[in-house]
Amino acid sequence: MPIDTASQEPRGPRTRELLPGRSPWVAMYHSVDDCTEDPYNVTVTPDRLQEQLHWLRSRGLRGVSVAELLAARRRGAGRGLVGLTFDDGYGDFVDNAIPLLRHYECSATVFVLAGRLGGENDWDVEGPRKPLLTAQGIRAAAAAGMEIGSHGLMHVDLTRTDEEQRRAEIQRSKAQIEELTGREVRGFCYPYGLVDPPTVEAVRRAGYRYACAISPGSLAGVHALPRVFVGQRDAPWRMELKRRVHRVRRRSLRIGEAAR
Repeated sequence: MPIDTASQEPRGPRTRELLPGRSPWVAMYHSVDDCTEDPYNVTVTPDRLQEQLHWLRSRGLRGVSVAELLAARRRGAGRGLVGLTFDDGYGDFVDNAIPLLRHYECSATVFVLAGRLGGENDWDVEGPRKPLLTAQGIRAAAAAGMEIGSHGLMHVDLTRTDEEQRRAEIQRSKAQIEELTGREVRGFCYPYGLVDPPTVEAVRRAGYRYACAISPGSLAGVHALPRVFVGQRDAPWRMELKRRVHRVRRRSLRIGEAAR
């Protein structure tokens, strides 16, 4: 199932637990590698990521984890900060993304699959097999100053699971990552970016401080943050265009108690 659904129109029945000020700009990445076969458009090369990070810094912007971004906004200090997220927990994050992020004095949130440590992305049936982070890789990312969030256990569409499986994906993944890293897991990322009210409520009740979606529509809020897809085709001029479009589209939101 393709992941790049960021161009779809926002959908959703209602909004709760909102954000301070205007909706923040949160960029959505996946894999960082040299890859010629990429039918789902989930890979950026290290050279392209470097170009994008250089563009950010040249505009007076700095990429940070989502937890840092939201904390800064609550203090009124979020100006110039952009959230950087990497979905699926690909193994190339440690070798290819972290050195560039640190070079540009940026941080990021990497959303990992607790039930697939050291496995592969076999949910992308038509794409090349990519190794996922091992437990050692996740610890290395955390030690390098990156935020580790949950992407569930197995990368399943939570809007199509029963209540028991949904609870396991959301709660067990949090507990397992916290045991692995020794740190609180604050953020969740919905597989495929798909959300509905029961799933958002399950994430909130599990104790997550925030959650990332793609285009959640009227569900947008601290537990369904919209994000901007960033891919290999996004040269600096496209990044600038996406930034301007986001500034036009973003909505004024408030922050709810669950985000504190």
